[in-house]
Amino acid sequence: MSETPDPEVIELASKVFDLARTGDADALAAYVDAGVPANLTNDKGDSLVMLAAYHGHAAAVSTLLARGADADRANDRGQTPLAGAVFKGEDAVVRALLDGGANPEAGTPSAVDTARMFGKTELLDLFGAR
Repeated sequence: MSETPDPEVIELASKVFDLARTGDADALAAYVDAGVPANLTNDKGDSLVMLAAYHGHAAAVSTLLARGADADRANDRGQTPLAGAVFKGEDAVVRALLDGGANPEAGTPSAVDTARMFGKTELLDLFGAR
């Protein structure tokens, strides 16, 4: 017997995902500090870190990682926040994720694979992968 999700919980989760997309680091910090899971994921497996990273918000990424979010949490397609940041050309996010312990070899394709695919030699050097 499946339980119907509480509409208020769904609304709150939607709001928190939007905060990650828009990069509101202070509001994200407040919600996580109040009990929202730092590794909350949406219906595609995208974590708050993934959404913040993909939309170019290094401060939000750092805030979430400082509160225990997993830097390498892959979505349902096997993509990691670091590979997404490499794909989007978000260098500040790449550095925030690395500072937070992200593994450039994690995911499919990995950040290393993505950097190679797009000829981003400076990132391959940063990852120690050349």
